[in-house]
Amino acid sequence: MAQKSNRKLWADYVQKKATNSGQTPKSVSLGAFFEGTILGIDPSLRGSGFALIEYKKGNACLLDKATLKISNRYSMIDCLGKIGSQVEAFLNGTKVNHLAIEQTIYVQNFQTAQILGAARGAAIAPAAMRAIPVFEYAPLRVKQAIVGKGRASKEQVAKTVENLLSVEFNEAYDESDAAAVALCHAFTWRDSDE
Repeated sequence: MAQKSNRKLWADYVQKKATNSGQTPKSVSLGAFFEGTILGIDPSLRGSGFALIEYKKGNACLLDKATLKISNRYSMIDCLGKIGSQVEAFLNGTKVNHLAIEQTIYVQNFQTAQILGAARGAAIAPAAMRAIPVFEYAPLRVKQAIVGKGRASKEQVAKTVENLLSVEFNEAYDESDAAAVALCHAFTWRDSDE
């Protein structure tokens, strides 16, 4: 006898309970799809990517994008200020509904993790101060949502994002990664209040 998956066992349990109680099983709603403007951010201390995407009725449109490259002559504090200012510029220019940011990947070096965390904080703070909801996505989840493979290369992600948005990023991977995070949010987020 073949083993049933947990999902099948649960479905059978719910069906049996509903049948025994004389009720029909209730349908479960995943919530409304996202519609609005998302600021996607791929944060890094010296090279952050930003992409502003409007997503409505299943169609995505790139409104703006930027790469923030910061020279080594600037201190960490200066870099954090520049990241925050770049996010402010996007938030001042357009009504942003949600901010989507890539989570920090596992790093073995404590100092690198600290620097990445500070860069993420600088990127998130302007949105948090305006009460704009912030959503974090693991790199594997972003790649899965965009390419269909969690181990996709930067080039595969960039090419897929270019095709989805009908825009060329010309190997500006920070921008294409930021757009991928925003698209991941658009494709997967559901409004649980509905």
